[in-house]
Amino acid sequence: METPLLQQARMLPLEDQLALVEALWDSISHTVPLTTSQKDELDRRMNDLDANPDDVSPWGEVKASALVRIGR
Repeated sequence: METPLLQQARMLPLEDQLALVEALWDSISHTVPLTTSQKDELDRRMNDLDANPDDVSPWGEVKASALVRIGR
């Protein structure tokens, strides 16, 4: 789907594109129903977080690492 709006969005800097995607997802994510397996996976991850609260990485580190891996 190529639209003028999508073309404009692609001209934004990467950080702005990511912010746009996040904002769009936040505005629609509550309308997308989860499957049973997705709910189970979320429960598993929450249980793991509860059991290992110090075994986490800050979002900034995760994002920076991902951007390095994709060469940006």
